[in-house]
Amino acid sequence: MRLSRTVRPNGLSESAEKAEGEQLVSMTDARTLGDRSLARCPVSHDNGSWSVWGNDEARRVAEDPHVFSSRVSRHLSVPNGMDGDEHRRFRAVIDRHLSDDIIVPLYPDFEHIALDVYGSMGDSFDANVFGSLVAVRCQSRWLGWDAGYEDELLAWIADNQAATRSGDYSRTAAVAEQFDSIIRRIIADQPGEATAALVNDTVEEADGERPLTHAEVVSILRNWTSGDLGSITYSIGIVAHFLATHHSIAEELRRCDETGDTRALDMALDEILRIDDPFLANRRRTTRDVTIAGQDIPAGALLHIQWTAANRDPRAFGDPDAYNPEGNAARNLVYGAGPHVCPGRTLSTLELRAALVALLRGGELTLVGHATREESPAGGYAAVPVTRVR
Repeated sequence: MRLSRTVRPNGLSESAEKAEGEQLVSMTDARTLGDRSLARCPVSHDNGSWSVWGNDEARRVAEDPHVFSSRVSRHLSVPNGMDGDEHRRFRAVIDRHLSDDIIVPLYPDFEHIALDVYGSMGDSFDANVFGSLVAVRCQSRWLGWDAGYEDELLAWIADNQAATRSGDYSRTAAVAEQFDSIIRRIIADQPGEATAALVNDTVEEADGERPLTHAEVVSILRNWTSGDLGSITYSIGIVAHFLATHHSIAEELRRCDETGDTRALDMALDEILRIDDPFLANRRRTTRDVTIAGQDIPAGALLHIQWTAANRDPRAFGDPDAYNPEGNAARNLVYGAGPHVCPGRTLSTLELRAALVALLRGGELTLVGHATREESPAGGYAAVPVTRVR
């Protein structure tokens, strides 16, 4: 597999991209805003909070929980909103349920789901629709959720994307409560083996173990699924767009699939998502005065780790649009860094690999017109209209 290739973010040559100008890139596209913000400064201050755009700077914040606390929400968030020993204890619970021993055997089912969904799409379709179906069905397979929840979960993805796009906190709060209601009903409705195992699990305490509370179980399931359903949907749309605009790389990946080179496929997914990362940001709060990239930040300040920009930092990657899976792997922050690095990396990778395999085996993809970028604070594409050539 050829390891390095310069690809423009919208699939055009550099000269063609310049000619198209602003017609194809919205000023409110999160990736474009991130690139431009990073070009000005790796750390910036605006509207009462700080944004960390640079790769080294993002890694520094993520890897130092003593100075940059994850306790930023007034709502229970297990384990994302925890620090120190509390985070360690609850992260141990999460890791038990997301271990490779549990997740890897699910891959054949994920691949079957993706191939089945792809076969039902017709020759022209929106890759985000394909992605949302794969996301919901793979998550439901893993957690043992009844297929009767599928339509409700698909509708929730659309509602959540619209609420995120609006930037209206009252809408995002309402959508979050809507998802919690779904989770509560699933828990009460004889959940499958994986969900039941979580409901009956325990967490370490000073004097031994105690059962997880209902609120903790709901928070964990919310964290596992509410973000992942949307993120996997956007990720699959980005992967489909990349394949539809970079046919020679798609052909190389097709050969990797034919030879069973799953490592190359997984590294390609990481690199495609580094180039266009839909996981936009996480929040932290400073525990003391600190200086980052020459910026003096006071104790108690709210920071946003801007992952999309950090994954496109020219200081880390040279040309951020150069496709180089091997060369860029060490600096890739798609799954975060530090103690809060994504515990579901294996799960997400296998779901995405299943979708990638289905897209590769279905024939060459081409775009139908132009894909529509999401507007900040969402990432990825709002729609990716593609057609397949058999």
